[in-house]
Amino acid sequence: MEEIRTDICVIGAGSGGLSVAAGAVQMGARVVLLEGHRMGGDCLNYGCVPSKALLAAGKVAQAHRSGTPFGIPPQEPQIDYGAAMEHVSRTIAAIAPHDSVERFEGLGVRVISAYGQFDSPTSVITGQHRITARRFVIATGSSPLVPPIPGLEGVPCLTNETLFDLRTRPEHLLIIGGGPIGMEMAQAHRRLGCAVSVVEGATALGREDPEAAALVLAQLRAEGVRVLEGAEVVRVGGQAGALSLTLADGAQINGSHLLVAVGRKPNLERLNLKAAGIAHTKAGITVDDRLRSSNRRVYAIGDVAGQGQFTHLAGYHAGVVIRSMLFALPARARAGHIPHVTYTEPELAQVGLTEAEARAAHGERLQVIRLGYDATDRAQAEGRTGGFIKLMVLKGRPVGVTLAGPGAGELIAIWAFMVANRTKLGALAGTILPYPTLNELSKRAAGAYFSPKLFDNPVVRRVVGLVQRLVP
Repeated sequence: MEEIRTDICVIGAGSGGLSVAAGAVQMGARVVLLEGHRMGGDCLNYGCVPSKALLAAGKVAQAHRSGTPFGIPPQEPQIDYGAAMEHVSRTIAAIAPHDSVERFEGLGVRVISAYGQFDSPTSVITGQHRITARRFVIATGSSPLVPPIPGLEGVPCLTNETLFDLRTRPEHLLIIGGGPIGMEMAQAHRRLGCAVSVVEGATALGREDPEAAALVLAQLRAEGVRVLEGAEVVRVGGQAGALSLTLADGAQINGSHLLVAVGRKPNLERLNLKAAGIAHTKAGITVDDRLRSSNRRVYAIGDVAGQGQFTHLAGYHAGVVIRSMLFALPARARAGHIPHVTYTEPELAQVGLTEAEARAAHGERLQVIRLGYDATDRAQAEGRTGGFIKLMVLKGRPVGVTLAGPGAGELIAIWAFMVANRTKLGALAGTILPYPTLNELSKRAAGAYFSPKLFDNPVVRRVVGLVQRLVP
């Protein structure tokens, strides 16, 4: 067994782990990176990248059906599902070199293609190597959670890790789970010609602002996606190509394929955390606000830290631990400024508090501003006026923003900046934006905060009147 001594050992080559490895080695640290599966992790291979590529294919198909308002007769497109999935594969392949073993070895990282497990508080073994390090970063991510529904273990089912291997279009895709993954894949497959039924035990998109979620769900239903809420699946039956879901009320739904999208679980099983004295729960490794575990040599970032399951959160965590490990700075992770997006059409984006959370936290001190997309000329010109921005303001600063509508994932960027930096609304209200753009919606929302203070203020009116009478 080869003995390796290093400054930092990173376990897991997903988004967070790669960011730590690249940043640390380029600033002079010795780095060993362990990955037993695929470089790039879930985001590149099974998550963000392939799902958005498939959504893009569905969007092109839907454009053929949606031309009537522009004088273009609608037509049902001829869809090659296998070719759409090949687009997904090409997209992954185009991005993969950036996350490759070759690139990281070129940076100076020692990459070992194996899973690692702790055999002491200061070392990890792979079978062929024992790595002793001053600091460890666990970045093993998460995996699809498959619930213990009777009969599920005996039928073929898909998760996000196997869905993109399909090349033949499902006739009727059944989806258990109405969260972001379930709803994104429901819309993509419906637009690519599949019948789709989503079964959600509680409320679809239940963690989002209810008004924003309702806008998304209305569009999916209008496109023909069947969404059942408050519907618990109590049994799964059938065989490949002929599957059935039995609900608690006795109803049965039949389909050809089944996608399970009920959530994710942290990847902890292979790590032998007990040997390293690392505390954890079902949600992930227990960390403090510096992302340090109960073993002070070991940090956890991204999904496995149990604080959220977003690629950009893992990247943010990477920056926090790099500052701590390399520069001994008291860097601490925050959570309230992390945005997230559901990439359906319309998109749903959120940063900071939702309206309900903000009202609970701030009561009558809170001001809520709501504007529709129809307030912008660009949205009118493109016929994309279905949507809104909801701005939660406390003492002139945004504490939360909800966007639901076309391009919401892009429009949330300026608000993520403002929430993260505690920027006042005056900064945006005074910014000159190009006309016509959808971003004018954000500026109009900021301006709407000041309008009553200027236009409905009797003091302002008196001052203006005096100036007009007295100043030559």
